[in-house]
Amino acid sequence: MSNALVVVDVQLDFCEGGSLGVDGGNLVASKIASQLTDRRGGYDHVVATRDHHIDPGSHVSDEPDFVDSWPPHCVVGTPGQQLHPDLTGIDFDAIFDKGPYEAAYSGFEGSIGGDEDGERLADWLRSRGVTRVDVVGIATDFCVRATALDSAREGFTTGVFAQLTAAVSPDRVPEVFDELRAAGVSIH
Repeated sequence: MSNALVVVDVQLDFCEGGSLGVDGGNLVASKIASQLTDRRGGYDHVVATRDHHIDPGSHVSDEPDFVDSWPPHCVVGTPGQQLHPDLTGIDFDAIFDKGPYEAAYSGFEGSIGGDEDGERLADWLRSRGVTRVDVVGIATDFCVRATALDSAREGFTTGVFAQLTAAVSPDRVPEVFDELRAAGVSIH
């Protein structure tokens, strides 16, 4: 039995200065990198997820509502789609891309290579005997939330490290954490 850390969407577009920057994104990137530089933070496996938009339809809009639609972000081939520079020295075991043609919040919707033929996160974790998943990244109230909920639904013992996340709406974080706890997710 092994454990894994899932680093969710710590991309340039989601950090300060990006097209959909979240306050605290750069700090979260730095903290995650620091944790992983010492023996990979004690994890057997470390993976990342990325928003990977080619044409995600109504998920992006020139007049976004910031609930179901967002400004253009994480467009494939743009600098904003790349992982934060603080993470460039991290030897991720795999990167799961999500949302090429539709909205995708959970890392469990992603695949290696971002297409239907790529290996899915749940299958990848199971094939390596992972039973415990910890989730960190951006944004607490969207993609971290969705990834942690799906991890628990997939049967993994799941935790979220609160200090290694950044939220779009920090005032919603207590409600999000209550929802996660109700689903069996530990908040550290």
